[in-house]
Amino acid sequence: MSGPPETAGNAVSRLAERLSDIAGAPVELERPSDPAHGDYATNIALRTAPQRKRPPRELAAELAARAEELEEIERAEVAGPGFLNLWVTTGWFADALREIGPSYGAGEPEQPEKIQVELISANPAGPLTVGSARNGAYGDSVARLLDFAGHTVEREYYFNDAGRQVDLFRASVEARRRGEEIPEGGYQGEYINELASLDVDPVEHMLEEIRREVAGFRIQIDTWRHQGEIEKEVAAVLPRLDTYEADGTIWARTSAYGDDKDRPLVRSADGSYLYFAADVAYVRDKLERGFDRAIYVLGADHHGYVGRLKAAAAMLGYDPERIEVLIYQLVHIIEGGETKKISKRRGDVVFLHELVEKIGIDAARWYLVSRGHDQPLDIDVDLATDRTPKNPVYYVQYAHARIAGILRNAEAANAGVDAPKELEREERDLIKRLAEFSVIAAEAAERRSPHAVPIYAIRVADDFHRFYHEHRVVGSETEAFRLALVRATQSVIARALDLIGVEAPERM
Repeated sequence: MSGPPETAGNAVSRLAERLSDIAGAPVELERPSDPAHGDYATNIALRTAPQRKRPPRELAAELAARAEELEEIERAEVAGPGFLNLWVTTGWFADALREIGPSYGAGEPEQPEKIQVELISANPAGPLTVGSARNGAYGDSVARLLDFAGHTVEREYYFNDAGRQVDLFRASVEARRRGEEIPEGGYQGEYINELASLDVDPVEHMLEEIRREVAGFRIQIDTWRHQGEIEKEVAAVLPRLDTYEADGTIWARTSAYGDDKDRPLVRSADGSYLYFAADVAYVRDKLERGFDRAIYVLGADHHGYVGRLKAAAAMLGYDPERIEVLIYQLVHIIEGGETKKISKRRGDVVFLHELVEKIGIDAARWYLVSRGHDQPLDIDVDLATDRTPKNPVYYVQYAHARIAGILRNAEAANAGVDAPKELEREERDLIKRLAEFSVIAAEAAERRSPHAVPIYAIRVADDFHRFYHEHRVVGSETEAFRLALVRATQSVIARALDLIGVEAPERM
């Protein structure tokens, strides 16, 4: 991955920079869990005291005195063994609020990259399953975050439209058409019967259905690749590889390039290509198109691909760090307290379109990225359709809709960010939460962790609902400032939802 996220445009990072100049070392600011301990705190004195050979509390007291000279700092106190607690001025809050607009949080990396994200790439042997849906929601959210971070991003879908599984799929449909038994290892289910009733090539039909499903799930694919096209490039790639022949097979010596074992490429007897041959050609195809980084989003059963794809890049003479493989875990659908089994071949499968019909696109997108991709995911259909605050996607969307209602009832010209002399605790907390967004977005992009975004959105909604419950907006003495505050909140919520492919409704 690239270096640390760039957040220089954020009010908190600018304050940290000014404090760093005073301290002579990088300062990291954190929000204390108890507001009585300040708006922000830092352990800079504890970290630097040993090398300066000074007592931490003495150093912290010196830094506190100098910090209070800054126009942004209202008060600074030493706590515990040498922590520095800081209270910022109302002017700082106004400045922080003033910068929050539609593009707030967007990154400007020092070295922007051209990045490809390959996502879903399911075999066209049936409609997309909820497993493929997690791939799509996760991969697309990573792409959105990288784009928001300032990189150039292209989304790609690779159709595995050749090989044994596709042949079995065709044979299964043809058997149904003839009224015969499905071949051993073939595909079952009602969708096979439906395809058998159509006068179409089942694979071509599924390719079109998948394109439609992907677009309907708010994923814009920029390029589509087919396995058949990539296999045409294999012959030109093989001479560049480190290979040997054994047991009637030509092998790639990937173990010499970081893989855990060598990989078979070609059957010596008939010259037919094995799957890794297409993998290598596809690595070359990606990197020769000028991508600085090629990100694969693959399911848990592809864990071994991390080493082999990097080894393929290294064997071809590319920097293996240009290849990044993100592995996501399984999805379980729970309805009525029972987990549904998933097997496309047996027919007891939950398809993406079925999930969307039950819970809607917004809830599906939300829940599919609500946990880290390296953890199994349970989607409770009953909770996802609950229109109460217990359902987090409803809770966050309702905050956005409530703000839209406030703004409809207010005079547009009545908003301003000149802070009153004193801010209420709930106002301070909400502004501090909004000021975190640029860091949240940047780190989520850097760590490929879109689940941080819905977690953050819930906290914004929490702070907003708490503020709104305690304080009037329209008709209050500080109406202009509060309108600016809720408008900024609406902007951040809308952006957070968009980064995970969820809509921000104006009414609910």
